Amino acid sequence: MKPTVSIVGRPNVGKSTLFNRLIGRRKAIVHDEYGVTRDRHYGESYWNGVEFQVIDTGGYLPDEADVISAGIREQVHLAIHESDLILFVVDVESGVNTLDRQLASILRKQEKPVLLVVNKSDDEDRRLNAVEFYELGLDEFFPVSAMSGSGTGELLDRVVELLPETEEEEVDDETPKIAFVGRPNVGKSSLMNALLKNDRCIVTDIPGTTRDSINSYLVYKEKEYLLIDTAGLRKRAKVKENIEFYSTVRTDRAIREADVVVLLLDSMQGFDEQDKRILREAETFNKGIVIVLNKWDLVPEKHTQLFKEFEEYIYSKVQTLNYVPVLSISALTGQRVERVLDVAERVIQERKKKISTPELNDFVGKILKERALPMKRGRSLKIQYAVQVKNNPPVFKFFMNNPQELPPNYRKFIENRLRDEFGFEGVPITLIFRQK
Repeated sequence: MKPTVSIVGRPNVGKSTLFNRLIGRRKAIVHDEYGVTRDRHYGESYWNGVEFQVIDTGGYLPDEADVISAGIREQVHLAIHESDLILFVVDVESGVNTLDRQLASILRKQEKPVLLVVNKSDDEDRRLNAVEFYELGLDEFFPVSAMSGSGTGELLDRVVELLPETEEEEVDDETPKIAFVGRPNVGKSSLMNALLKNDRCIVTDIPGTTRDSINSYLVYKEKEYLLIDTAGLRKRAKVKENIEFYSTVRTDRAIREADVVVLLLDSMQGFDEQDKRILREAETFNKGIVIVLNKWDLVPEKHTQLFKEFEEYIYSKVQTLNYVPVLSISALTGQRVERVLDVAERVIQERKKKISTPELNDFVGKILKERALPMKRGRSLKIQYAVQVKNNPPVFKFFMNNPQELPPNYRKFIENRLRDEFGFEGVPITLIFRQK
């Protein structure tokens, strides 16, 4: 897992400008979710051979003036909880203020490295004025201009010196990784516990990072898996958006690490925009996907028809993801929890599936007879041949004339028929069309 650097400080000191400077040309991952008016920024930076994740905590504070200070302090506590190093940004123009002193008091009491970034130090006079921030009692400070980039090289040199060694080498790349994701309180911890306490599973805890999530090796039916835990954030946030932000960061990090993403839903709460966003992200990163309806023991009428209605409701919300398997469990009672691993293993095997070139081209010939390619500008489109160029995840390349003219509905037809013929349950498929 890449180490994490959080940027904290009061409003209008230039946190977002520094964030953009640190990630350089790498595009920030920004979520503008329904019902959330503030952007969430986190991206990746690379310096002196070290990769690390950067979190910008700016811009998602409560609107009410009397709770802004509390919201900022809470961001600092959560940043401490989730990060390996903290950049505390202050503004040399406005000098030291009361909120700076309060935040410095919190940061001095914890053991993680903190670098004081005195922003807007654009000229020699301002750099000299930066010494007044020594009163905050933090050992290392860096006068920088996030806008121009002045001083950020020295700051980054120190950042990468202080970051911990990454522990990715501890996890065997051949071991399938399953991430349990979902909204707070859907039962991620309960499902993890139910699986880890199962008599048929052999468990080894892996101390992860400084964060309190614990990933675990699990052996089930003589196969080894790494379970990625995204439950956590045990501190109860007063400002709801703070906890949502860090939960989102944790979820997206887990999705990128995983081979299979298990989205947990609360059977009593349904399916919402946040769940849809998680599925879209898993699909974007070409991860295997399983949807699990937890707390099925609370559903008043647990009959097949009700499950079918729930499944159809989910598919109606994400119509392009009707290849994703859905199952119901109760993590609390242990009902059907083993099926989660069974279905995840099935998806892992589907993700590794390789279709031979002769078999694939027989399939192409069959679908072309079933539904002829359209005419474009008076010329017939033709697919000459196809080949699977990659598996785990599967990528197919089709060679044809004028691929730019192939309409989206025909591309979707090919994908649907490919699934009908060869399966790929729970697995996003990438289709590439190239000029012959």
